[in-house]
Amino acid sequence: MNNNSFSESYKAAGVDVTAGYQSVELMKEHIKRTTIPGVVSGIGGFGGLFAPDLSGMKKPVLVSGTDGVGTKLVAAMLLDKHDTIGIDCVALCVNDVVCCGAKPLFFLDYIACGKNYPEKIAEIVKGVAEGCVQSGCALIGGETAEHPGVMPEHDYDLAGFTVGVVDEEKIIDGSSMQPGDVIVGIASSGVHSNGFSLVRKVFGLTREKLETYYEELGCTLGEALLKPTRLYVKPVLAAIEAADVKAISHITGGGFYENIPRMLKEGCSAKINRAAVPVLPIFDLIAKTGSIPERDMFNTFNMGVGMCMAVSKETADAAIAALNAAGEQAFVLGEVVEGDGSVLFA
Repeated sequence: MNNNSFSESYKAAGVDVTAGYQSVELMKEHIKRTTIPGVVSGIGGFGGLFAPDLSGMKKPVLVSGTDGVGTKLVAAMLLDKHDTIGIDCVALCVNDVVCCGAKPLFFLDYIACGKNYPEKIAEIVKGVAEGCVQSGCALIGGETAEHPGVMPEHDYDLAGFTVGVVDEEKIIDGSSMQPGDVIVGIASSGVHSNGFSLVRKVFGLTREKLETYYEELGCTLGEALLKPTRLYVKPVLAAIEAADVKAISHITGGGFYENIPRMLKEGCSAKINRAAVPVLPIFDLIAKTGSIPERDMFNTFNMGVGMCMAVSKETADAAIAALNAAGEQAFVLGEVVEGDGSVLFA
């Protein structure tokens, strides 16, 4: 810890640099867990250094992704529970880059807060580190910034950035997709980190509301909403090795109607078997409480499907077996048909 840097004037303005140093000390043990081959530098420098092993790749292509947790943070702040929200931050980024077939290499986070409470910041980073461990990438840097006068003292925002790599000839871009390909779905853990502005409107979130137990959920509303986004990286990479995966879609904000078309080749549509969608109780509760039409639900939430992929009919069983063996719940969700890039339900 730097014991020589302290400004009474800056502290009086709302920024305590020593709290930043304390945060770094508290988070070091969590960051250490994410160390993988290729990590060159420790935290604290002006840049995170990483030397990737590119052996065996003919033409490595870097794939980057960035995202934030969004208004799910409101639930975390109301419950004063900050140790899992970092998992969501990592998942939102790495689940995106793996859609190209890329393996995430490293991750950086950015935390903006009204006031730096070192223990809280360390809890947030603990979740980020756990997300990195689960997805096999390294946490090589980040930034914590106090914004007094801009954000309320106990508020914070969390965003992240990741870089992955894939051999150019193995990039998954949907170009080989054709009618008859099978759409394989992978189950979500819940709402993940999308649609929370609607969730907040439906429930009028307060701490009391979040601590309310719902029989249909088998837990409190807060426990259901704060379930971390699933990290699909390792299972999806396993499926890519085992099957002919042609396209992948991460089901985030905008639900089925916005995200599935992003993976479709021109001239193709996705025909989804509505009965195959494993709608979770939390979505039924949201729809019932807010009187939300089914189409709006599928256009906002993942509805129980966190990711889907188009796979050749001949290798669909192999893809599902690989995903299930990696701990995911995978199933046939539908098929690719001729069309205009839309999502159809049958």
